[in-house]
Amino acid sequence: MIDILKENYGFIFEEKLLEEIAKVATFRAFEEGEILIDFGDYSKFMPLLLSGAIKILREDFDEGELLLYFLEKGDTCAMTMACCLGETKSEIRAVAETKGQVVMIPVAKMEEWLGKYKSWRNYVFDSYNSRLKEMLQAIDNLAFMNMDERLYNYLLDKAQINKTDFIQNTHQEIANDLNTSRVVISRLLKALENKGRIKLDRVSIELVRA
Repeated sequence: MIDILKENYGFIFEEKLLEEIAKVATFRAFEEGEILIDFGDYSKFMPLLLSGAIKILREDFDEGELLLYFLEKGDTCAMTMACCLGETKSEIRAVAETKGQVVMIPVAKMEEWLGKYKSWRNYVFDSYNSRLKEMLQAIDNLAFMNMDERLYNYLLDKAQINKTDFIQNTHQEIANDLNTSRVVISRLLKALENKGRIKLDRVSIELVRA
């Protein structure tokens, strides 16, 4: 595992910390669509993403879901860290956007390394800051953006995460992520196509770059 950690985190963490992570961390591979953390779970491990992408969803009052942010290679989830440290139930659902790999770090080591390694402390604080900004952006999108703008930004994010301008999700899957109905998404996608911003196909949505 040490070689994998060096390849992905060698530019962030010092050698001694990488060696400690390799000793205590658990390696896990996941498949697209797999639920890694669910609402109400108690988490005893902090994830470090080695490859792939994970979407973080928040449960709303109507028992729907709202997309908060995506995690990519090199990221961790601030809300999972908060649940670990506070020993509280998870308020998010983490779903694999693509297949990938993650290492899981025991919560006791998270706290120990905060005082022991400056690089770990900086990483944790930077992760909190990045995820906070992304959640504030999600709030701004809800408060100030029309649904068509939210939809187009969502498609841009999906294209960036998956490194392709072809989005394979169904209209219903997109509706679930944006907490709206399939009918609304289908109508807005057609409107975006009429504006020349996307191309709709039977099995995909293609972003049209200006």
